[in-house]
Amino acid sequence: MYLHGLFTAAVAWFLIGWQYWIIALIILVSHILIDGWKSYQEQNLSYFLFDQFLHLLVIGTCFYFTFLPKIDIVASWNKISADIHFLKLSLAFVFLTMPAGILIGLLTKKWRDKIPENKENLENAGKWIGIIERIIVFILVLHDQYEAIGLLVAAKSILRFNEKDRPEIKTEYLVIGTLLSIGIAILTGVIVKP
Repeated sequence: MYLHGLFTAAVAWFLIGWQYWIIALIILVSHILIDGWKSYQEQNLSYFLFDQFLHLLVIGTCFYFTFLPKIDIVASWNKISADIHFLKLSLAFVFLTMPAGILIGLLTKKWRDKIPENKENLENAGKWIGIIERIIVFILVLHDQYEAIGLLVAAKSILRFNEKDRPEIKTEYLVIGTLLSIGIAILTGVIVKP
């Protein structure tokens, strides 16, 4: 948790400039406090969303009090709106990696808890498969290649249902996770498309 907070603050410090070290310090302390509080709560969708809201609130407050009084809002908005598509694409790619995975994990937790642990699975393989799958689907949506998404879903389904020794409950769980993952990627792509 401390390493994660330190990394987040270091990236923020690098991106906003070395002279704003106090902002990086605020982000470091608040990030550790928020994540520390969250670690004592039941891991569910409500706490995840509230946790993300608190992080965004800290960042927004820091931005407001540090940069807003010093900038011409109209000129800045014109510059940002010119690059808004790049910003939306960047945020979408970031969202489709870990945040979407955490969201899917929270939405499917009640089913995942019913599946017996299998020691033969590759560690974190499902997480990386989901990330890659969402990025591929997102790119295909941006290029209007919905047929290719259908082919991807069909190929993945054939691989999943071809394994005879897998319990039905795990197969159903994997299908739910896959459909959520692909659905989130398609929805994100439709929102981001110009």
